[in-house]
Amino acid sequence: MKTSAFFLAALCSGTMLLASCDGNKTTETTTTSPVAPADSSATGGDMAGMDHSAMSSPAGASPLVAAMNDMMGKMSTEKPKGNTDHDFAHMILAHHQGAVAMADIQLRDGKDAAMRQLAEQIKADQQREIGQLEAAATRLDNAPTNYKPTDPADPFTSKMKASMDGMMKMPATVADPDMNFNMLMTVHHQSAVDMAQAELAHGKDTKLKAMAQLMITAQQKEIEQLKAWHAKNGDKMKAMAALYECPMKCAGSASAKPGACPTCGMALEKKS
Repeated sequence: MKTSAFFLAALCSGTMLLASCDGNKTTETTTTSPVAPADSSATGGDMAGMDHSAMSSPAGASPLVAAMNDMMGKMSTEKPKGNTDHDFAHMILAHHQGAVAMADIQLRDGKDAAMRQLAEQIKADQQREIGQLEAAATRLDNAPTNYKPTDPADPFTSKMKASMDGMMKMPATVADPDMNFNMLMTVHHQSAVDMAQAELAHGKDTKLKAMAQLMITAQQKEIEQLKAWHAKNGDKMKAMAALYECPMKCAGSASAKPGACPTCGMALEKKS
């Protein structure tokens, strides 16, 4: 079973978003890696040097940040096929596996009853869908190509890029594990909704599109639950005691110990 990384390829065209920096500003940098030309056969191409497989999290950062980075790393390890249904199935499969890992962390570290209950629900729902997605991904292994994953102007590729941009905008973590789960799962769920909407707009497989619609309905409902809990628990937003931070101010990089930024990989610097 392969996981899809086509939406990462779009990030390599011209400029690349270096994961949102703290709250109010984002930073762009020009990549020096060669951009793969659009492939008229739409069979996918090299990821133009994009590789999240080596992403790491600084010591002291929330383990949820590490789980999200690990998920994005796995998504970047294989080339896309160039079929919307096949690539969506593989991508959302890895995405679901990331959600299960995050739910497990919440069930291990979290204390809030509502967030623990939601984590149990998310884990059960996504594990059930993982089995269905595995079957769909295998069934679609020989599906014909129908889009250009290396072309940022391709509508499906563009939507996948937007979903990745959103997921990379991880909020700065705080001291409370329940609040961290709440904030990061909100970002994670919204990314899944964006991906599923892209499948509805450009997919061809009726069974997979029906699954995508169910994902949208369920996860939008859970996003509202997450936001409502967040609004009632502002007292949990107390920041962690961070002595080190990324020089680019990347979200989620604050750490009590030195290390590497989980987003851009730069060495953390001691706060002045």
